[in-house]
Amino acid sequence: MSILVTGAAGFIGSNFVLNWLSEYREKVIALDKLTYAGNLENLKSVENNPNYSFVKADIGDSTFVAKLLQEHQPRAIINFAAESHVDRSVHGPDDFMQTNIIATYRLLEEARSFFNTLSEDHKNKFRFLHVSTDEVYGTLSSSDPAFNETNQYKPNSPYSASKAASDHLVRAWHHTYGLPVLTTNCSNNYGPYHFPEKLIPLCILKALQDQDLPIYGDGQQVRDWLYVVDHCKGIATVLEKGVIGATYNIGGWNQKANLEVVHTLCDLLDELKPREDKRSYKDQITFVKDRPGHDRRYAIDATKIAKELGWKPQETFETGIRKTVQWYLDNQHWVANVQSGEYQNWLNKNYS
Repeated sequence: MSILVTGAAGFIGSNFVLNWLSEYREKVIALDKLTYAGNLENLKSVENNPNYSFVKADIGDSTFVAKLLQEHQPRAIINFAAESHVDRSVHGPDDFMQTNIIATYRLLEEARSFFNTLSEDHKNKFRFLHVSTDEVYGTLSSSDPAFNETNQYKPNSPYSASKAASDHLVRAWHHTYGLPVLTTNCSNNYGPYHFPEKLIPLCILKALQDQDLPIYGDGQQVRDWLYVVDHCKGIATVLEKGVIGATYNIGGWNQKANLEVVHTLCDLLDELKPREDKRSYKDQITFVKDRPGHDRRYAIDATKIAKELGWKPQETFETGIRKTVQWYLDNQHWVANVQSGEYQNWLNKNYS
């Protein structure tokens, strides 16, 4: 048997493939369109693994996906493929609508067609696991309880609206067509191979380059932080034990304000890679105009997955963030390779 992982060269997808191959002997077909955030270097360490094969393709290419499914006969599809950066969705929402809604619909249709050709035994084992975000639930006040699986969807950005739409499509394909689906909604991930447009890797790399560390607004936007390997293990748990048609929220139980996160990064860098002038990296913090529609707080209540499936995160924020900073210090060649001219142009556009 095998599994098909879409969006496999992105941040979370590549970490999932690496973790899966380290823990299971089952073959992984890794599919990725290789847009700006998809990086085959993330998967370089497993390129010679006999249980790994990579395919460059778009999940919206129905003909290709249909052929791939028939050829490999996977027992599961784990769908990470998505445009995922809120700031980019504000500047250019079209790609988000095309990938997160239209292409996901086409993937669901090919999964449904494939499922209908399977033997009863294969049908009983087959799963379509859709990876989503806590941002579909909207925003929380400081006193609101954390999001659980029954919260109403209230997306506030083009990105979260497109992901909410994809979640609804997955639900509909289960209830209308009987496709055996699972959905996970995660909080903010961090860790190795994170593309440096997101807060944590952006600030690590800008700190090392003696540049300003841009903080939106007052920096008091709160997020629940989840170490990416913990997330990957949570997804594997849902794939193995989850109830068909159910949704599971995967969170880190680590609510932190953005400014607190950046202060922690600076403290770690002061310890692990001190500036030559002995000043703190905190001196590089600067506040910039807040982005439009910036949600104030997200928080995940991960009680359901803990009680029903026995999963909980292994890393605290303190242990996970130290591992993350050390990884970026140890992998400057990876950083240099992803910081292309296009990426620099994006930074100038977004933070000017």
